[in-house]
Amino acid sequence: MRIGILGLGRIGAFHAETLSGLDAVDSLVLADPFADAAKAAAERFGGEVADSPEAVLAAGVDGVVVAAATDAHPALIVAAVKAGIPVFCEKPVARTMGEGVRVLAAVKDSGVPIQIGYNRRFDAGFVAARAAVRAGELGELHTVRSTTLDPAPPPAAYIAASGGIFRDCSVHDFDIIRWVTGREVTEVYAVGGNRGAEYIAEAGDADTTGAILTLDDGTIAVVSNSRHNARGHDVRMEVHGFKDSIAVGLEDRLPLRSVEPGVTFPAGTPHDFFMDRFAAAYRAELTAFTEVVAGTRRSPCTIEDALEAGWIADACTLSLQEHRPVTIAEVRAAV
Repeated sequence: MRIGILGLGRIGAFHAETLSGLDAVDSLVLADPFADAAKAAAERFGGEVADSPEAVLAAGVDGVVVAAATDAHPALIVAAVKAGIPVFCEKPVARTMGEGVRVLAAVKDSGVPIQIGYNRRFDAGFVAARAAVRAGELGELHTVRSTTLDPAPPPAAYIAASGGIFRDCSVHDFDIIRWVTGREVTEVYAVGGNRGAEYIAEAGDADTTGAILTLDDGTIAVVSNSRHNARGHDVRMEVHGFKDSIAVGLEDRLPLRSVEPGVTFPAGTPHDFFMDRFAAAYRAELTAFTEVVAGTRRSPCTIEDALEAGWIADACTLSLQEHRPVTIAEVRAAV
């Protein structure tokens, strides 16, 4: 099949490399506001360069991958759907929930499949955790812990436009908690602090946060995030039930050092970047998209799924700002 890519920055170029190695993909059509970025990707991974998103959509593509800046997501999703072309879009759907709701309304009855990029759904450990929960191996759940710790904060320009740590980082934890447990979040309480880069505080954001999520069956989920984890990129989940407990990410490249006498775990080189930690998941995610394009699979992460994680992020942002518990119903009603 023939796949278009809109946006050839860091993640777009990574997707171009991944797609160029998939058996199902015959050719790529690439476009970026910076023509040199598209040309560089075409030289490295093959493919044609188009001079605009419209040109990509008119180039006979079977599917399109949106990896452009967040502000461009709504228009590009809608344009692809109007052209009848299945679309994969990196999260988020839009910068604000109001915009996201409007995108959903615009495409809901189109019949054109849309997949939003939440790569943890394709990581082998998280897949196994979901299967264990769904099979009843853990019994009824009582506690979930989800962690995302980055080795260093992104640049100031990224922070200023990110929408905050809950919307651009924690949202991955929120999505995977929903996906693994099969439950919805009803209420949150969030805290945060700034002990590192001053530009994060100046942007009105926190660099380290914690959130308590109450799920609709009474399960408690604890989410921990930080922009500062010098040992590496740490993504883990624990799921505790009345019959058993399991962990995702407890492997030799875990960026955590044990100080127990005689313990050598973990023995490997710590993960130092999200593309390193989730390389296989990204490949599986885009393979799934080719199956969506081929019509052999339903979207594994819909706009509705992405918006559910977004409501949780908005609730945590409000909770941090106002130092109080916030229900998901409250933030829904405000849009």
